[in-house]
Amino acid sequence: MRIKVYSTNYCPYCTTLKEFLKEKGIGFEDVNVQENEEEMQKMIDKSGQMGVPVVDIDGQIVVGFDRERIIQILGISG
Repeated sequence: MRIKVYSTNYCPYCTTLKEFLKEKGIGFEDVNVQENEEEMQKMIDKSGQMGVPVVDIDGQIVVGFDRERIIQILGISG
């Protein structure tokens, strides 16, 4: 399973999301869109959103830290 977290340096929801994934032992690629305009455009194209975090879980896009939706897609317990 490939997980990409699109985030910025000062986003508290991004930090919370990444900590949640780490606590669950789930590996992910952290993509800082604040420092990479090309990746930011990819994120916008995928999600239709400019806000972060955006999570791409094997092509399923979750905008924001929607804990319940992420748990559902990953098939893990909360």
